[in-house]
Amino acid sequence: MKPFEVAKDIYWVGAIDWNIRDFHGYSVHNGTTYNAFLIMDEKVTLIDAVKKEFADKLIENIAEIVDPRKIDYVISNHTEMDHSGGLARVMHKVGEDKPLFCSSIGQKSLSRHFPQKWNYRAVKDGEELKIGKRTLAFLETRMLHWPDSMFTYAKEDKILFSSDAFGQHYAGTERFDDEIGEAIMPHARKYFANILLLYSPLILKLVDKVQEMGLALDMICPDHGILWRKEPLKIVQAYVEWSRQNPKRKALVIYDTMWHSTELMAETIVESLVQEGVDAKPYHLRRWDRSDIMTEILDAGAVIVGSPTLNNCMFPTVSDFLCYMKGLKPINKLGAAFGSYGWSGEATKLIAKELEEAKFKLVDQVKLQYVPDRSGLEACRELGKKIAAELPK
Repeated sequence: MKPFEVAKDIYWVGAIDWNIRDFHGYSVHNGTTYNAFLIMDEKVTLIDAVKKEFADKLIENIAEIVDPRKIDYVISNHTEMDHSGGLARVMHKVGEDKPLFCSSIGQKSLSRHFPQKWNYRAVKDGEELKIGKRTLAFLETRMLHWPDSMFTYAKEDKILFSSDAFGQHYAGTERFDDEIGEAIMPHARKYFANILLLYSPLILKLVDKVQEMGLALDMICPDHGILWRKEPLKIVQAYVEWSRQNPKRKALVIYDTMWHSTELMAETIVESLVQEGVDAKPYHLRRWDRSDIMTEILDAGAVIVGSPTLNNCMFPTVSDFLCYMKGLKPINKLGAAFGSYGWSGEATKLIAKELEEAKFKLVDQVKLQYVPDRSGLEACRELGKKIAAELPK
């Protein structure tokens, strides 16, 4: 995509990654963007870079607006390599003596990533930088979602350059929220559920801090996806709602199966839940991507996990999913375990242990040997009823 004007004298100069489908274990079915922004003022300022493979595209976009050598300042809001990977190319083109602004932890991270002796300017929370008619303010956002993370706020334009917050992994021809509408929200929700969920308490504190500071927001420009200009507070309000993780009367039955016995149990549990008025659905772990399942977990009241026993352990896909989910630290969930086995049957107990360690409230376990008979399926129905009884009405 060619560069475009975000606001007067502020340009998007990033890159679109149409073909990426896996982002460190998170499925990106629609690709992503690496957003970078050029501010034309007395001091020409570049905010963020792009992934290394797209550095030439960034330079090309900048060159359509200004000679890259005329850039005076570079700001790095976040040192993760999808934003800083192209920084070496940028600094070489811009001039390695040009000031590079970042957080103090950002400086430590970048100096470990790159051997070049750049002109680092570590900024503090609340520090301001005058670049001409504009003033840029820096807001530290540690662990949202890396220790080095920070926001840059253009005070006169009321634009927040929000790094990885409020983004979406989405590649499209749309540039702003009003050009795509509600269709962007599932992408924003998935992004939150798989990247920012575990930082929910910090997000709520940050929103309170921004409100106390009285920052006016006419636009939010994240480092991935579309930019929020029509309703910038809509995504902020969505983050507050998602961070609170209020459970719905909704249950996910997540499982894998060898010879369909655990699958039969899963389907029976779902039928029972639905009969009790619960929004319930089965998720076969070799048919659904774990990041899509994680998105549904965001507002679920119950997570019910099933596995056959393989070599005295859980099925590998189940173990993988539980590890992924635990790392994101969802809260306010009921949990239950189930599974079929041949001769040892450890999987159900291991699942229950994982759910308890994740601080889920364990409702029950159902373990059946071989193919479930009538009494076994009735035990699955009873499990569904127990869970339904504890979910919010």
